[in-house]
Amino acid sequence: MRIIVYGSLRRKQGNSHWMTNAQWLGEHELEGYQIYNLGHYPAAIPGEGTIHCEVYRINSSILAELDELKSNTKDYKRELIQTPYGSAWIYLYRHSVEGYPLIESGDWLKRHDEA
Repeated sequence: MRIIVYGSLRRKQGNSHWMTNAQWLGEHELEGYQIYNLGHYPAAIPGEGTIHCEVYRINSSILAELDELKSNTKDYKRELIQTPYGSAWIYLYRHSVEGYPLIESGDWLKRHDEA
């Protein structure tokens, strides 16, 4: 199975250690989504934009760990989407992003350049 990540789970980011045993497949520009800066982590939602992501091959134990990580906040829902590498799970934000800054570039790594 695969997962597509766009924020703190990406390489060299704060939660990238969760992906240590995952196989990096490549980058992907995901169209039809927007990303917002919540402070320490981002929120992705469907919208008119493109998000810079990374796609990984993972096993069920990694997915279970990520589900636990994301469910601790109850802020995300997991959905299956299509990527050039095949279908992949993505965590989308459940709540309103009103009042949070849109990351215009769609790239979490460039969020400080836009502030």
